[in-house]
Amino acid sequence: MQPEHSSVDPQSQLTVEAFADTIIPGEKRSPDDRAIAGAAPGGGAVTSGAIDLLTWTAGGLAEALDGMAFTLDVHAREYAAAHGLTLDDDVPAFVALPFAHRTALVQILTHPEHPEKEMWVGLALFSNMAFDSAAHMSTTEALAVGHPGLLAIGYRRPDSDGLWRFPRFSYGRQLAPVHPDTLPNGSLK
Repeated sequence: MQPEHSSVDPQSQLTVEAFADTIIPGEKRSPDDRAIAGAAPGGGAVTSGAIDLLTWTAGGLAEALDGMAFTLDVHAREYAAAHGLTLDDDVPAFVALPFAHRTALVQILTHPEHPEKEMWVGLALFSNMAFDSAAHMSTTEALAVGHPGLLAIGYRRPDSDGLWRFPRFSYGRQLAPVHPDTLPNGSLK
């Protein structure tokens, strides 16, 4: 059974992608990509599947994304006005902010004293989860398609049969003997 996803307005998606890219930056998908600022090499939160994770209805944020994007763009317009920035009207306000200003605004919104902190920290956590755990897909599938986050953190690919075996102990020594009821596939009888 495929997970259910909620649709998000295309303009809202750009705003949410720009937020996710601010949390874990990556390189642009194309030269005309406006959501991803291109502030870091390699794939970031967006190319790791942030939108797939955020629109997955099981995550709990899917139905709120359009409203969150609207609110984020309101904050971006207020921030731009306060800092004397002129924003390009061709894209949502948060997307139009230069990367350094996106970062500064996210710092304000996630500050412990900000009244909406929980909402923005939640969005940041989901952006992180897309990158560092590929929570929206199986680990085997994520590695098969070259998930940028798992590869960046050095997640080891499974053996050819799809199982993970570790020929060396991570602590440099065996910590406990293998249970006598352990089957060759690693499960217990």
